[in-house]
Amino acid sequence: MAQTILIADDALFTRMMLRNVLSENGFNAIVEAETGTEAIWAYERWKPDLVIMDINMPEMDGMAAAKSILRTDPQARIIICSALGEKHLMLEALEEGVKDFITKPFQPDKVIEVVTRALSK
Repeated sequence: MAQTILIADDALFTRMMLRNVLSENGFNAIVEAETGTEAIWAYERWKPDLVIMDINMPEMDGMAAAKSILRTDPQARIIICSALGEKHLMLEALEEGVKDFITKPFQPDKVIEVVTRALSK
């Protein structure tokens, strides 16, 4: 059974890069969202196995969206994708129940390592 991954990031370039990295490594069921609000809707609609969530997005940031998803589904697997300077936000996210994080700019090997680890939990 294919695993579904939701990529939530307002930057089209980042979504494309993540989609390519994931697709090249055998992950093909990929859903995308541009805002935190869309991420929540997509999570409810598709029930993905994993969410890769950017922190800084319009309408609702990734932290608020992650908290909302985790309130409705405490078992949700969410990875935060954020810039290096936001380390304190990543630590806060881990305390809220996020499984792991990827730092931008990301390395494809690290993305696959973190995704595989999160999906195996």
